[in-house]
Amino acid sequence: MAKDVFHNIVKTALQKEGWVITHDPYELRVGGVEMYVDLGAEQLIAAERGQTKIAIEIKSFIGTSTISEFHNAHGQFLDYRFALEEEEPDRKLYLAVPVKTYRTFFSLRFIQTVTQRSQIDLVIYDPEQEVIVQWHP
Repeated sequence: MAKDVFHNIVKTALQKEGWVITHDPYELRVGGVEMYVDLGAEQLIAAERGQTKIAIEIKSFIGTSTISEFHNAHGQFLDYRFALEEEEPDRKLYLAVPVKTYRTFFSLRFIQTVTQRSQIDLVIYDPEQEVIVQWHP
């Protein structure tokens, strides 16, 4: 299983924000199908509230066709979310995208509509600074 080119950058950025990486990758087995989300992480919010658990699918969007990469990421995200709903419903799924792609491609009206209607939550990261720029929404 090949890791995304920015896998370690996103991992480092999450750790800088206090996330503990619990799975690398996060393996899902649902109904005879085996899938791997890039990362699983947890963060202790407060003693009385327990832990927040997330899974993150990382995409670089550095290929020749951004829309093709988006189609692939969109399908993967939905499959992973459905699998998580069955296996670990308290773990929230995010799609990690580079800040440059977020500001250009993800700002397009159609892409915004697709991400909203598909309920795709984003983690926007800066690959040069190795930081999380924004959690959306």
